[in-house]
Amino acid sequence: MENKLTPKLKLSRALSLLLILLGTSLMAFMITMEGELGALPLFLILTGIVWFFINQYRIRKHRR
Repeated sequence: MENKLTPKLKLSRALSLLLILLGTSLMAFMITMEGELGALPLFLILTGIVWFFINQYRIRKHRR
């Protein structure tokens, strides 16, 4: 049995990390420019984190 990840799982993991990175950079930008945190960066970060953990669960399930 091979433990190779499917391209769909790899892409999903990369997109979730990209979403977290985008939210973090947008949060830093909004704090420096406006002096307050917006709801959109927080939503992006939380969505990326949840998506990442769901994807990690799928990867572990796939490797069994």
